[in-house]
Amino acid sequence: MKNLYTHLIVTTESDNVGIVVNPKGLEAGTKAMENVTLTEYIPMGHKVALRQIESGDPIIRYGHTIAYADGMIRAGAWVNERNISVPEPPILDLISMEENEFPHLEPLRGYTFEGYKNKDGSVGTKNVLAITTSVQCVAGLTDYAVKKIKDELLPKYPNVDDVVGLTHTYGCGVAINAPAAMVPIRTIQNIMTNPNFGGEVMVIGLGCEKLRPERLLRVDDNTKDGAGDILYMQDESFNGFSQMLEGVMALGEKHLKKLNVRRRQTCPASDLVVGMQCGGSDAFSGLTANPVAGFVSDLIVRAGGSVLFSEVTEVRDGVHLLVPRTAEPAVGRALLDEMKWYDHYLSQGEVDRSENTSPGNKRGGLSTIVEKALGSIAKSGSAPIVDVLSPGEKVRKKGLTFAATPASDFVCGTLQVASGMNIHLFMTGRGTPYGLAMVPVIKVGSNSALSERWYDLIDFDAGRVATGEATIESLGWELFHLILKVASGQEKVSCDKLGLHNDLVLFNPGPLT
Repeated sequence: MKNLYTHLIVTTESDNVGIVVNPKGLEAGTKAMENVTLTEYIPMGHKVALRQIESGDPIIRYGHTIAYADGMIRAGAWVNERNISVPEPPILDLISMEENEFPHLEPLRGYTFEGYKNKDGSVGTKNVLAITTSVQCVAGLTDYAVKKIKDELLPKYPNVDDVVGLTHTYGCGVAINAPAAMVPIRTIQNIMTNPNFGGEVMVIGLGCEKLRPERLLRVDDNTKDGAGDILYMQDESFNGFSQMLEGVMALGEKHLKKLNVRRRQTCPASDLVVGMQCGGSDAFSGLTANPVAGFVSDLIVRAGGSVLFSEVTEVRDGVHLLVPRTAEPAVGRALLDEMKWYDHYLSQGEVDRSENTSPGNKRGGLSTIVEKALGSIAKSGSAPIVDVLSPGEKVRKKGLTFAATPASDFVCGTLQVASGMNIHLFMTGRGTPYGLAMVPVIKVGSNSALSERWYDLIDFDAGRVATGEATIESLGWELFHLILKVASGQEKVSCDKLGLHNDLVLFNPGPLT
């Protein structure tokens, strides 16, 4: 990556566009580089033609074709979605499967954090009481009870960080046995086993819903283990709302007492499960924040930990670059299978992956989904991909895993919580207040203008790479150490300080009845 005359960033020698660095953009007449004078005003993050591009010629960024010119584009002109066309995605059946060889990643030893050890071997970075629901009907009671527990009970249990309600819009009027129904069902089941809940999860049900609380807790019909963690509003022993609430409070206090005895213990960095996600991306995301996150990903893998990267539509156009990184052909086939499943899912809605690129992305300089995808996969680093998860499945292996999810911030985050992440890295270029109550979310700004303007919302400024103040490697190590501090409870992320937390949102491709 080259920074030219402090005006443009060009990623490879084959690129025929550069990215404007200046926060205020560049005016017409600006000499951006030798033989390139701007023909019009071009905003920060947007593309400048470095030479004349003929109609039908490829637009090249990151050394790859991200689009084709709709007409002749002069050197120094603004290249954006109005004068280019999106290429077709890679043909999945033509991507070959091979036994791959990988460079040796030197193990990283001696790094630890202070976490909460669980009986199942997982480790939490928070100590949280989770109250989930089997159906949206009981969300009102759940929200009411969560507030009352926080106000009246939580102060008595200082070692518990929080109480969260895991409400959702599922459970009633659903085709519970339809094949796609497994996605939301296993997501709710696996969310409840997230390491930050310490196994102390309770369920509030209504009583007439199709999605039974016993199924969510995987209660054995013979032993009824876990049945005591369920409260039904329609239980005939309750006389009015007040008694229902008393029942929730009593059950909640039982779990708070157990959680309160948990203490942080020194744990190896191999116990980290880091979810990687980006939202509100801009043209700098693939130059700064995502490559820094990718460097961190490699450090976590070298330390023996687990990393999840996701967002199918932001992988689809770069999948031909990822298959050669899969640890074995079976993993490569699983990756392609998830792409095919999602292609079919989108086609049923008469859309394709190009719908992903949002108006905000385009204002930030990302003109096509191909350009966005090439920058997005940078957060996966360089380690081999050892496993592929379908939506809502739990992480199975140490190392780098592709966890298939939609690109929607809230849905992706929800599915990564279900997969077992205990730390979330969220890269943004346009800015977002996104946060999760149950997992610390470290927000990484891709450009310094955003990080400085949102000084109390962004936790880490990766924009220093673009300005030349720091390198990807130096910021990668800095962010790695911040992760260890946050995981240890030694430093709070911005969204936790401010109490800005989004609801979990299920991915529900199944039919309603």
